Amino acid sequence: MDRKLLAAFLASAAVGVLLWHNPAVYPLKLLVVLMHESGHAFATMLVGGHVQSISVSADEGGLTTSLYVPSLLHRVIVSSAGYVGSVVSGCVLLFVASRSSAARIPFAALAGWTLVVALLWVRDPFTLAFTLGMTLVLLVCGRFLPQLARRAVLVFIATFSALYALFDIRDDLLHFGPARGSDADSLAQATLIPAIVWGLAWGVLSLLLIWFTLRTVLRAPAPVALGSSSVK
Repeated sequence: MDRKLLAAFLASAAVGVLLWHNPAVYPLKLLVVLMHESGHAFATMLVGGHVQSISVSADEGGLTTSLYVPSLLHRVIVSSAGYVGSVVSGCVLLFVASRSSAARIPFAALAGWTLVVALLWVRDPFTLAFTLGMTLVLLVCGRFLPQLARRAVLVFIATFSALYALFDIRDDLLHFGPARGSDADSLAQATLIPAIVWGLAWGVLSLLLIWFTLRTVLRAPAPVALGSSSVK
């Protein structure tokens, strides 16, 4: 069992909650919003659709504009992929952090993702500046941070992504007031199933994914030096 990884995950969760409203984590919040919107984009392509644009806003909002064959199944898949996609991204990063001690390749992959989003789907100046800036930051972190710091940052990003998705579900979906234009509200209009039901379903699924990932990585063998210049 990788007790250091568990300690890092718990510490990251505690720091994330304590610093939730601190400006220091604001870029990470926008990064997770980009993950959320990328989930919609991936699901759109999965159902054979076309992504027109992705944008994030300074108030931590996001929008993916896409075209796909209208059907209830397609709408459920695309609408669910935002919140669930953020958690999946966090779980994948956590798993990669558990398997890679060097953690250079994960940073390169994250930088590649933000660059691809910028080149293919970004149309507005704010999102373009953020995605290109984040691409540079991720590349610098992967290249110049010490090995232990790289892995710690990767675990923190993974934990923060999962936390943000769960907090989003709590704040935006689990409510009894007027519709707020969330993904759950959209599905509620299409299916007549209340938004709170969709929120609860996504929340339960997200918690199960986090539990399964932790269970898997804590039983995994020791990390290997993926992305390292030498093999020991």
